[in-house]
Amino acid sequence: MNLSSRITVNPEICHGKPIVRGMRWPVVVLLDLLASGMTNEEILEEHPELEREDLSAVLEYNKLNSLN
Repeated sequence: MNLSSRITVNPEICHGKPIVRGMRWPVVVLLDLLASGMTNEEILEEHPELEREDLSAVLEYNKLNSLN
């Protein structure tokens, strides 16, 4: 998986925190949703702008960067 196509950093968005595809979805917020017990399916149902690959990228990014 090419993380740079899914996880971006832009100083103009969310104070330069890692976000999903340039949207205002910080990686840490999605990690918090997953940690709270929400499933991928629940997150995708509530937030249709996200894709399954986004959630996979968030988990991979966390593993590589130890955000959580």
